[in-house]
Amino acid sequence: MTDGRPTVLVTGANGFVGRHVVPLLASNGWVVRRAVRHPPRDANDVEIGTLGPATDWGAALDGVDAVVHLAARVHHQDEEHAIELYHNVNVGGTLHLARGAVAAGVKHFIFISTILVHGRSNNGRPPFREDDVLTPRGLYGMSKAAAEGGLRELVPGSGMRVTVIRPPLIYGAGAKGNFALLEKAVKRRIPLPLANIQNRRAFLSVQNLAAFVLFRLTNPGADFDVFLVADSEQVSTPQFIERLARAAQTAPRLFSLPKPVLSTLFRLSGRKEIDDSLLGSLELDLSKAAASGWQPPVSLDEGLKLALDHG
Repeated sequence: MTDGRPTVLVTGANGFVGRHVVPLLASNGWVVRRAVRHPPRDANDVEIGTLGPATDWGAALDGVDAVVHLAARVHHQDEEHAIELYHNVNVGGTLHLARGAVAAGVKHFIFISTILVHGRSNNGRPPFREDDVLTPRGLYGMSKAAAEGGLRELVPGSGMRVTVIRPPLIYGAGAKGNFALLEKAVKRRIPLPLANIQNRRAFLSVQNLAAFVLFRLTNPGADFDVFLVADSEQVSTPQFIERLARAAQTAPRLFSLPKPVLSTLFRLSGRKEIDDSLLGSLELDLSKAAASGWQPPVSLDEGLKLALDHG
């Protein structure tokens, strides 16, 4: 602790999620130590270089009460040839950090995983739950599932609690990926052939993710706990686009193409993951997070407005 305040180490502090998590923790009484890959900008920054199984965490973990591990390898241009890279960063790097945290006496380790450990969609099945058998998809999802398994094995007798958070698509100011593509299309009023898609998907505003991280730091719970976290509303893809357009103060341009045609187009273009993420359903059972006493402080409409107002 510093001046009676607890210290938290945040990895990935310069990333999209980190830029929202760090100020929230700092404004709620935490001394935030940022693990950075570049020369430190202030006294609370610690340069750690490349994240992997040989990273030196000694200085970064000294005197730390909790760790929020956001850093990860998310995308690679040639994913099928990046197995070693995903493993070194997302699995080896995570477990090396966690073992260092145990040795340093850290009491709580929060790991941001992904809903992809369950798969890309649950069409025709019940909403995903924390205790489902994992069926990860893609190198990213498989690496996160492996890291979760390693953390679970590490916990017994370690004296350190672990919280695993499995978010769906995270949106907000500075988001990349599918949200950035949809935001650009809506603002440019590009017609989108998704009007007749009747799915149901969970989304998560970055403000709600940051709020849940803070909630868990102050309410650590069981030795090893897993949570599915999302906004309260789960909506269809066209409804999400309509709400995004409303936040942008414009009108959505949606038209219909048969779903089989859209699926074929995505598959022929080699973008099967877009097929799943736009056309398929991804419903989450959020009852465990609710039972813990937490409720998302930001609504879907509020989250979209924040994403665009500060984008």
